[in-house]
Amino acid sequence: MPTVEFHCHTIYSKDCLTTPEALVRAARKKGLDRVIVTDHNSIAGARAAQQIDPQRIIVGEEIMTTRGEILAAFVQEEIPPGLTPLETIRLLREQGAFISVSHPFDVWRGGHWELNDLLEIAPLVDAIETFNARCYLPAFNEKAAAFVKQHNLSGTVGSDAHTTWELGQATLTVADFGSGPQLKLALATSTARVRLSSPFIHATSRFAIIMKKLGLVKRPV
Repeated sequence: MPTVEFHCHTIYSKDCLTTPEALVRAARKKGLDRVIVTDHNSIAGARAAQQIDPQRIIVGEEIMTTRGEILAAFVQEEIPPGLTPLETIRLLREQGAFISVSHPFDVWRGGHWELNDLLEIAPLVDAIETFNARCYLPAFNEKAAAFVKQHNLSGTVGSDAHTTWELGQATLTVADFGSGPQLKLALATSTARVRLSSPFIHATSRFAIIMKKLGLVKRPV
C-alpha cells in the first residue's frame, strides 16, 4: 500500500523556493511512494517533477476560487484562479480529477471557507483535508475533522510542504490507485500519519515571496 503526500509545493508557487528536482530527491529519500504536487494555480511544477519521476509524482493544483481554495489531483489541464467553486469543480470533473478542499477552517489563511459555502460544495467533492501540517492552531484541523464526521465525508491529510523539510509531515497510506476515481475509493481503508510543522515554518514562505518580489529568485518559465 503506497504512502501518499497529498499537498506540497514547488518554486512555481509564489511562496515556495523548492525546485522540482529537490522535491523529487526529498520524496525518494523519505520513502514517499506517491506525491501529489499542488502548486498555487499552476501545474507547471507538478509536470516538471513528473518528468523526473513519472511513477512517483501526480500532477495536482491548489486553485483559488471566489470562495476558497480547492485541492485537486490527477489534473490534466490547468484550472485558472478566480472561478466560482461550482465552475472549478465542473472543469475538474471533466478531467476525471480527484477533488478535495484544503485547510477549510484555517481562518488565518486567505483560502479558508465560510461554512455555508463549504456546505454547498461538500456533496460535490471527493474529500476534505482534515489535517494540514501548516495550521497554526490544532483547532482548525479539529473543526475540519468534525465537519467530515458530521457529514459522512472522506478525509485526507497533507503536509502543505513549501520546503523539503516539511515533506512527509502528514501522509496517508492507502490502497493502490491509478486515477482520481480510484483514489477516492482507496480512502476507505486509509491510515494517517501526521505531525504539525513548527509555526516558524511560515517564515520560509514569507522569505520566498520577498526574494521573488526583489527579483533575486525567478520562477522558471
